[in-house]
Amino acid sequence: MSPQETALGPIARAGAGLATRPSISFEFSPPKGPKSEEGLWEAIRRLEPLNPAFVSVTYGAGGSTRDRTHRTVVRMLQETNLKPAAHLTCVEASRAEVDEVIQAYWDAGIRHIVALRGDPPGSLGGTYVPRADGYQNATELTAGIRAIAPFEVSVGVYPQVHPESPSLEHDIDVLKAKVDAGATRAITNFFFDIDGYLRFIERVRKAGVTIPIIPGIMPVSSVEGLSNMAKRIGVAIPGWLTNLFEGLDSDPETRKLIAASVAAEMCVRLAEEGYSDFHFYTLNRADLVYAICRVLGVRENGAPPAIEAAA
Repeated sequence: MSPQETALGPIARAGAGLATRPSISFEFSPPKGPKSEEGLWEAIRRLEPLNPAFVSVTYGAGGSTRDRTHRTVVRMLQETNLKPAAHLTCVEASRAEVDEVIQAYWDAGIRHIVALRGDPPGSLGGTYVPRADGYQNATELTAGIRAIAPFEVSVGVYPQVHPESPSLEHDIDVLKAKVDAGATRAITNFFFDIDGYLRFIERVRKAGVTIPIIPGIMPVSSVEGLSNMAKRIGVAIPGWLTNLFEGLDSDPETRKLIAASVAAEMCVRLAEEGYSDFHFYTLNRADLVYAICRVLGVRENGAPPAIEAAA
C-alpha cells in the first residue's frame, strides 16, 4: 500500500467520525514584511469563510511584534467578519506600557486578549527575568487586563509539564491562579500524546478548574521544523510520527496527506472523548488547515455538510 493510500484511511474515518460541526479557532502570526503580509492575508481570506469562533494573532519574543500584532488585529476587525484576539505578553515592558496597549485594544474594538508571560529576546536557552516595574507573569497580566476592561481573556496551558515548572501540580496551581485572576478560557500548546492530554484534563477538573480548555492542534508537514518548535517548549515527538515522515523529504504532497491524516485523526479521537473545540496553529498557511477542517465537517459560513441519502 502506498503512503497516499495509507493516509486516506484515517481521513475517511475522520470524515465519518464527528456527529456535529466542531467549533474551530485559528492562530496567525503578524507579518515580518510586505511579502509575508501578502501570504498572511491570503491565509486569512482562505480560512475566514469557515466561520471560526475566533482567531488569535501572536506576539513576538520580547514584544518584538507589538505594533504589527496591533495593526493586524485591527485590520481583521475592520476588513473581515472574524473575531480577532490579540496575544499580549509581560516581557520587556512596564505595567504602564502594557496597560496602554490594553486600553488601545479596547478603544479599537478588540474584546479578546490572549494573556501570556512571553519569551525573552533570543528565547532559545534564554532565561525569563521579569522587569521590576512590569507584570511578573501571566496571572498578574490577566488581572491587569480585567481591571482595565471586561475583556475575554484566554491563557496558555501545557498538557505536559512546563519546561520551567517543578511539577504538574505546580502547573495546575498556576492555571487555577489565572482563573482566579479572570481567565475565561485556556488554550493548550500543541501535543501528540492524547492519552497524556486526557489524564492532564482529568487532574485539572478534579482540581476544580471549570473553564473551557481547548486542545491546540499543529498540522505537521516538516518534522525538522516541528522538532525545532518542540524543543523550545518541551514537547516530545513520538516515534510513530517521525516514522510516518521518514524518506519523504522530497515528497511534499505525501507529507501534506499524512499531516492532514494525523491532525484529523487526533481531532476524531478527542471528539470521541467529548471535545468539540479545536484550536489550529496555522503557521500562516491555510491549505492544510482548510483541508483538515473540511474533513471534520466544517463548511464555509458554518453550513453543515451535505448528507447523502442512504441507498
